[in-house]
Amino acid sequence: MSDRHRHPYENVLDLVGWTPLVRLQRVTDGVRTTVLGKCEFMNPGGSVKDRIGPAMIEQAEREGRLRPGGTIVEATSGNTGLALAMAAVAKGYHCIFTMPDKMSQEKVKLLRAFGADVVTTPTAVPPEHPEHYLQRARQIAKDTPGAVLADQFYNLANPEAHYRTTGPEIWEQTEGSVTHFLAGAGTGGTITGVARYLKEQNPEVRIVGVDPRGSVIAPFFHTGEMTEGDPYQVEGCGNDKIPGTLDLELVDDYVTVSDRDAFAMARRLTREEGLFVGGSTGLIVHAALDLARELDDPNACVVAVLCDWGEHYLSKLFDDEWMRSNGFLADEWRMVQDLLGQKERPGPDLVSVEPQTTVRMALSAITTHDVSQLPVVLDGECIGSLAEGDLMGRVIQDPELLDTPVEDVMDPPFPVVDGYLSAEHATRLLTRKNAAVLVRTDGAIEGIVTRYDVVQSLTKGGT
Repeated sequence: MSDRHRHPYENVLDLVGWTPLVRLQRVTDGVRTTVLGKCEFMNPGGSVKDRIGPAMIEQAEREGRLRPGGTIVEATSGNTGLALAMAAVAKGYHCIFTMPDKMSQEKVKLLRAFGADVVTTPTAVPPEHPEHYLQRARQIAKDTPGAVLADQFYNLANPEAHYRTTGPEIWEQTEGSVTHFLAGAGTGGTITGVARYLKEQNPEVRIVGVDPRGSVIAPFFHTGEMTEGDPYQVEGCGNDKIPGTLDLELVDDYVTVSDRDAFAMARRLTREEGLFVGGSTGLIVHAALDLARELDDPNACVVAVLCDWGEHYLSKLFDDEWMRSNGFLADEWRMVQDLLGQKERPGPDLVSVEPQTTVRMALSAITTHDVSQLPVVLDGECIGSLAEGDLMGRVIQDPELLDTPVEDVMDPPFPVVDGYLSAEHATRLLTRKNAAVLVRTDGAIEGIVTRYDVVQSLTKGGT
């Protein structure tokens, strides 16, 4: 039995931390590299920011800046505000938060549910504009008696909290086997604190920052020059300036991910892994899977932060109409099963053979049904594949193969994708080495989509 939860806790703040690691299984698409998610959404406030809320308040208390009955002011994308509000309730403080107006209404309502005041500000204003959410927070803190600005972007208690908790947890949970750590940087506290700890344990651990396309952090990392940022929809990750709590000297690489890919991965994690997460998690996991594919190393261990709970985004990335109106869901090809429905060739949706079928019979099936890719299926599962060109070439070289069972000559199985997934997911799997994907509906494989099918649909305006 775990040592956790054996006895009652004093208050909700004692529940923060020691979030589990979970192995990603289905979204990895057969990648050999281990990819683990650090389930920060399982903190009591539903996000990684639960770790820094109490830390910043306690720092202000120790310094004598925050006294009983005082007010905590902060500029937040929502999650830090919720962490501060939760800690403030436990400690008896009032909170005032400023938030950009792009943030979900769920976050605004959550903060108000904890008794906080919320001031929304325009998103599309430069960092020094008086209506920027950071500037508004500073002014409110200055004008409010007994108030302190939590100042998460510059408060060193932020990365220190992750150095003391998140980093050691990951090291212990992986038994020191972590080789790569990926996180975003809104404030930079998570990636800085964890990186500092992990590199102290093993300097070879690679730290990879993940930025939404439009943020200035990744371009600055690679060029050393500040650029003008562009708007993006992912919340709580990226920035239009370089935060003071971010130590880029600890980061080995920085990659960017589009809003579309971030939101698609968040939806996949929910539907395929049962992990109900937000867009910043999708952003980080998308990059983690790209890295895992590139590494292709069963001895590597990639850890990605699963930042927050998906319920904060029901009106945004989990709302099909919002996704479609923002260009993240196409009107056509919304799902893999739509690709299957656009196939124009006659015949059954799926032609397959069993492992004991002879090569002769398999070639006959290929010719009869005019297919080029043939899955080998056993008990409803694809265990191998046959490609027309390769199979014919082998038979020409060795005619005796005609009477050989296909299980002796088959190639690796085709990937299987669920019909409700984004069609873009299926097309990403159609590579030079992988000519087809199988489509599963209600647990059963019902069809196949090949590169030929996709090209045919494209040439007829299917996108």
